Amino acid sequence: MPQPAVELADIFRQHGPVYRQEHDLPLHQHRLMQAIENCRTPRMGAAVEWCDHCQYIHIQYRSCRNRHCPKCQGLARAQWLEQRHAELLPVDYFHVVFTVPEPIANIAFYNKEVVYDILFRATAQTLLTIARDPQRLGVEMGFFAVLHTWGQNLHFHPHLHCVVPGGGLSPDHQRWIRGRRRFLLPVKVLSSLFQRLFLEALEEAYADGKLQFFGDSKPLRHPPAFAGFLALWKKKKWVVYAKAPFGGPQHVLEYLGRYTHRVAISNRRLLALQEGQVSFQWKDYRDAQQQKVMTVPADEFIRRFLQHALPTGFQRIRYYGFLANCHRSHRLVLCRRLLALATPYSELLPHPSACRDFYAAMAGSNLRLCPQCGGILSRLLVPPSHGPLPAPPDTS
Repeated sequence: MPQPAVELADIFRQHGPVYRQEHDLPLHQHRLMQAIENCRTPRMGAAVEWCDHCQYIHIQYRSCRNRHCPKCQGLARAQWLEQRHAELLPVDYFHVVFTVPEPIANIAFYNKEVVYDILFRATAQTLLTIARDPQRLGVEMGFFAVLHTWGQNLHFHPHLHCVVPGGGLSPDHQRWIRGRRRFLLPVKVLSSLFQRLFLEALEEAYADGKLQFFGDSKPLRHPPAFAGFLALWKKKKWVVYAKAPFGGPQHVLEYLGRYTHRVAISNRRLLALQEGQVSFQWKDYRDAQQQKVMTVPADEFIRRFLQHALPTGFQRIRYYGFLANCHRSHRLVLCRRLLALATPYSELLPHPSACRDFYAAMAGSNLRLCPQCGGILSRLLVPPSHGPLPAPPDTS
């Protein structure tokens, strides 16, 4: 794969020091920038390997493994998808997106952990409640949700992508009830309940003193103003976006790869870094999904990227219903039995613990072999991160 013309790390290395001096950044954003700058460089340390056949020396620089780094998500995504492969059922799957209006997003910008949690809870309660309704499906549903906070232009746009099997367990757990083929649940009903649950939770967080207000939302510090704000958004219609089913289990894996472990912008979308300006490719969904190029000052680009940094320890992928961690394993066994499904083949395979073994299984490329002659690479030493190392022959 060809190397991108410019990487996020290049932007941070060239313009990050000045940006950090001019802005009072929280510690987790400092660490994020430092990790991306140092990823796969001598500062991270390296493993030195040697081929006993052709005497080729290979220096493998370590990755930062930061979840916001565009270089470090490929293997993590592959491992996650492999784990999900064992959980897929032979049913249609649906994609449902829950988002909030822009004024609500402005509150989330300064209260990320609180409002993101509300978004997850309101979404989960909405789907589980409507699915349990006997007038709808009357089932125990299982699904997972992935948080994204960006749009294609890197502006702040928090929303949840939910992947939902087309059906669920009957209340007595004796049957699998299939959902409707075109739309799993009525979108208008989902929107109305989600809106109510979200605003109720936001009001409760305000009453408990958990929200802070700055910038344009600063007037909402006053209770009458906040009450008026809530009353306004209770009257407006919110939109929940739902797609028709996008296929069975194999299609789901391909589809999920686009959403899980994604960062705000990948290196392949970066086009140029010239004279303090960053150019990147973006898709304009309001203009027939046209591919366009946007150019912004480097400090504005860094600001847009950093606003998507997640709070430390925050879980951006969560599981609910029969996929909840507390009872996922035995509920999936029940689902497979009711669907007359044998144990998935992936569960019968050994799961290699070493990263390079896993990569070989997933990508069909053995990292233990010499890239020059195909001989076996032997690890010589692991220098400390501060030790001097020669320039690497390959940083891929």
